[in-house]
Order: sequence, then C-alpha cells, then structure tokens
Amino acid sequence: MASYFDLVFDIPNSSSFTYQVDDKKLASAGKRAMVPFGRRELTGYIIGERDTLPMGVKEESVKKIRRVVDADPLFGTENVELAKWMADYYLCSLGQALSCMIPSGRRAIVPVFPDIEESSEQSLSISDEQAAALGAITKDADNFPQIFYLYGVTGSGKTEVFLRAAQHVLNQNKSVIYLVPEISLTHQTANMIGSRFGSLAATLHSGMTPSTRLSEWVRIRKGDAPIVVGPRSAVFAPVPNLGLIIIDEEHDGSYKSSNTPRYHARQVALKRCQIIAENKGDARLVIGSATPSLEAWKLMEDSKTIKRLDLSRRLSGGIMPKIKAVNLETSTSCITKELKEEILATAAMGRQTILFLNRRGFAYFYKCKSCGYEQTCRSCSVSLTWHKTKNKCICHYCGYSESVPKVCPGCGSVEAGYRGFGTEMIEEEVRLTFPDLRVRRVDADTAGKKGGLEDTLAQFKAGLIDILLGTQMVAKGLNFPGVRLVGVVLADTGLHLPDFRAAERTFSLIVQVAGRAGRYFPDGKVIIQTLRMNDPVIVKSCAMDVAGFYKAELGQRLALNFPPYSRIIRFVIRARDEKKADSAINRLASFAKPLVSGGIDLLGPSECPIGIINNNHRRQLIIRGENMSTIHAVARKTMSLYEKGKDTKVYLEIDVDPVSML
Repeated sequence: MASYFDLVFDIPNSSSFTYQVDDKKLASAGKRAMVPFGRRELTGYIIGERDTLPMGVKEESVKKIRRVVDADPLFGTENVELAKWMADYYLCSLGQALSCMIPSGRRAIVPVFPDIEESSEQSLSISDEQAAALGAITKDADNFPQIFYLYGVTGSGKTEVFLRAAQHVLNQNKSVIYLVPEISLTHQTANMIGSRFGSLAATLHSGMTPSTRLSEWVRIRKGDAPIVVGPRSAVFAPVPNLGLIIIDEEHDGSYKSSNTPRYHARQVALKRCQIIAENKGDARLVIGSATPSLEAWKLMEDSKTIKRLDLSRRLSGGIMPKIKAVNLETSTSCITKELKEEILATAAMGRQTILFLNRRGFAYFYKCKSCGYEQTCRSCSVSLTWHKTKNKCICHYCGYSESVPKVCPGCGSVEAGYRGFGTEMIEEEVRLTFPDLRVRRVDADTAGKKGGLEDTLAQFKAGLIDILLGTQMVAKGLNFPGVRLVGVVLADTGLHLPDFRAAERTFSLIVQVAGRAGRYFPDGKVIIQTLRMNDPVIVKSCAMDVAGFYKAELGQRLALNFPPYSRIIRFVIRARDEKKADSAINRLASFAKPLVSGGIDLLGPSECPIGIINNNHRRQLIIRGENMSTIHAVARKTMSLYEKGKDTKVYLEIDVDPVSML
C-alpha cells in the first residue's frame, strides 16, 4: 500500500506536493483531501501514489493529510490526462485545470429524470436529409476520432438527428455528452432528453448547488446516467465508455470560459475524443449550428478531418421567413410603423411575436447638452445603464449603482438626460402601444428570479403571451409553433464594438433570432430595424446570405491577419494602481519583444478597450502568429521571465484563442 500521495491545488503553481496520511486505506488517487498548505488549509486533488519520497524531499518535511474528503474517487486517469493537456494548452496549472472539472461540495440526494417510456417522437418519420446525416454519423468507420458538422437552417431538425444519434450510441452501451450554450437552454433540452431517455439522463450546470452537482457527478461516474446534458462545464462529465459528444449552437461565445483556465468546450471535446481514439476507442464529435463560427466554416472548407452534413429545408410545414430591413432613423418611435402594423396583423391572426434587443435596462447613455458631462461607473470605464423599474443607474460589469440624477452633476443644467433604449424602455412602449396584448420581458433582470424564465417560456408556448420581448435569451434554441413575427428592435448594437469578431456575432444573432419565425407555417416575417441600412452585415443578414457573409468576412480576416488565418494569445494585466499596471505591461512586453521573430506579431502593449473594470486598470499584450506551437513557446518563455520578481498586487490573465477582445 502506498505511503505517500501527490496532490495538486487550484493555484497558479504547476508543481505537485507530496503528503502522507495516517490511515492509508482512506486515501487514493482521484479523491480530494484537506491538507495544510503554508499557513492555510486547502483542498487538493490526489493525482498519484508513491512508495518513496521524491528526490531531495526529507521525511520530516512531509506534512500529513488532515482529511480525505471523498469516500470514492471523483476522477480517473483520463481526467488527469485531459487536465494535463489543458494546463499545457491554456497555460495554467494542472490543479487549476482539474479544479474547473471537479465539482465542489458534499453529496446530497437529488431527483433524477423519471423512468418513463420512450417518447413517441422517435417513431415519427424523418426527412431524407436527416436520414442521410444520421447514417453518416452512425456509420461504422476505421479512423477516429470522427468529426461531423451538422449545418442546417433554423428549424431544419438538427435536434432530432442529435437525439437519434444519441440513441444509437446508447444502444451500443456507450455514453453521450450533449452540450448546449447556456443554463437558460439547459432545462428545455433536458426536458426533451428526459422525455426521450428517462432516468438514463442527467444534467450538470453551474446553477446547481455544489452538493447537487457533486451527487450528479457521482451518479454519472458510476454509469447510472449514460447521457448528460449541460452547458460548457458538462464537457468534463465523467461518463464511462464515452461514444459521442454533441455540441449544439457551436458558434455561441458562452462555450468559452471567462475564468482560468479559459478553455473552449469545443477544443476540450475534440481532445477527449482524441484521447479515446489513442486508446483504441471510438468517440465521435457532432457539432451543429445554422451560423457556424468562422473557424468552423473555414475548417469545413479546407479540412478533410471534419465532414459537413447539410439540412437545407425546414420541417413541420414552415419555410424560411420573409425578412425586411427598416430604417430606424426616420422613425419617431422605437417601434417603426412597419413593425407596429405587423404586430397588429399577427395578433389579429391569433399568432405571436418575438421582439429582440440585445441591451437590457431602460436607457444606457446619460449626457449633458450644456457641458458634455457623461455619467460613467466610478469603478469601470463604461456608462451606467438606467434601470427604471429599480430607479437606479447600474453598471453591468461590477454592479455599482447610484440614483438617477435630476440635473447634470457636472454643471447643474436640466439639459441632460438618458439616451438610447434598452429592453425596459421597449417593454414600456410596447405596453402603451398595444394595451390589449399580453407582453412579457425576458432578460437577465427577469430571468434571475427562480423559475421565472421557465414559467415565461411555458406560458408563451401555451399561447398565454402575445409578445415576448428579450435579449439573447429569446434568440437561442426556442421553438414555438405560434410565432409568426420576429422584430429586431435595433440590429446594430454590437457592430460598433472594437472587436474583430463584432460583425460575426451581429450576423449570427440576427440570423438566429430571425429563425424563430414561421417554423410551423409558411408565413413567417422578420422586421429588422437598423440605423445602418447599407452595412454589409445588415444587408447579408436580411438576405439570409450565410455563404456570402462568410466569404466577405473571411476576406477581411485574411487582409487583417486575424483568426482563422492566425492564432492569438492575449495577456491582460490588471491592477488597482494605474502606474503599476503600466509598469507591469511594459515589463511583460520587454520580455516578449526579443522572442518575437518571423511569422509572429506583437500587438501592444496598450490599454484594453474597456480600460477599467471594478477599479482595476487593464492593459493588454497580444501575441499573434500562424503556428500555435510557436506562439505558445513565446508565451511560455515570456511568462516564466515575467513571474520572477513580479508585483503581488498585479494580476496576469492569459487567454489562448480569445473570443472577445474587450
């Protein structure tokens, strides 16, 4: 029996640390343990056992494990192998990588999906395109991992292909991971999977309590739930004998973590399948979207490793909606004459409307006409947003709030006030304009109430709401038979952002939200209100010209040498002291510059587009090149030089393949 155990911790230190334990029967690899670490007590992850101490370590210096947290192991060798790859690729420690995989908390009893008979939907016929896609995914093959991209217009039946592929894999006594972009969509997909697979299904997401999440984790690891649904963190689900990973709405930015390690679920999923293939297993990756990420589109064009499967037409009696752009500049209202007429016509038919605006709050920009004063957050370099229902001006980055000014705080003028509009203002105007219609708003403010989102969507599906107004939550994955009309209140909100992905995100959002209209009837309509009638993104969105947009956008990216024609590693320095932030980023750049040679660019150092968040001054340095291994080497060497003698009050964030540059 082992005498010593190696542990790693959720700290930016890549070393493992050796401990011993009084009762050796309790400790084993794959469990968590509470141990003394310096002056603190930390929870560590036991990654290995050893009979002798590492070279140079003396017996008297080895501390004891105070408590083994788990009765059974939570992770195995495959998890550790994946964590080692993540640590290497995302430039973090092994402990940080393991920590993002393993749920915290103690076990609790959790409800499972009822063990019900399979849904009758499985007996329904599928289209020739769906059958061809399903056949390709489930076909026997010799080379692994197999990667498929299910590219289909909204409403073309991608979900049914996913579910049937999952059933095929379950029939082979293998497991399935089904990823969706956000928690708000998890319950819809979970309900669908629950009705299809009953108690064989489990969910994993960050909205669960730690104890509930841990209990589901243990149930999954034991093999009691061979199909798991959840957002990006569910990619780590410890399913035995993994046979299939599904990534729905692959283009969505929420698949990328905003905390260390800043992993992308798509890359991790591919690596899991590769690890299984290296061990002579068969795991397939099926990705799907109506608006693929630009990287995925380029890969489908160039690569022989990913097979594109097309679903070109809508099912359930619907066809693609008619789309019209309307100039908002000529309107005196947030709701143009054209949109108002279509809402009334839709209501007269007994049908429903979705209104989309990707900006919550009532109004978002306060300015004085007399002195030019602008109301910004005292802790962040962003404007405060007026939330009328709370009677507060709130920062959407740090949560700071203050009262709405009655006069200009700068000069006392009454010629000051809020401009622009958010979902609260649109809700107020819609209620005044259509007093006889039932209106409900869905955004982060309303969805935060427990059960609020689920209740609203259930009422909308039941036809108890005429107009559903919301932010991105109404753009993703919703499938309601009664929806005839979609109105995009302002299509341009994301186009002005200083981010090379701004056009891609805007195009995707418009196409996705437009796809909610006319899924079951051939009379769907979409009104896109815009201040930029001639912008190529708006023009191509209205034409639903996906291929044309990608061709033009890829041309722009090639000219500017941005992904997918290059790879990027972004360093962000943050510090409360502005001079320390400037000094640190310049020091970091001084180490990177001598390492940069042909084929590698260094962009910066510079202030981040959002220069201050929560009183932290933010500076950035970007390493760009065609070859990831080359820029990885530069980044690692730069980090190692910078870490020596760094200021403890300055923080370094590292983002490999960033999806946001703000």
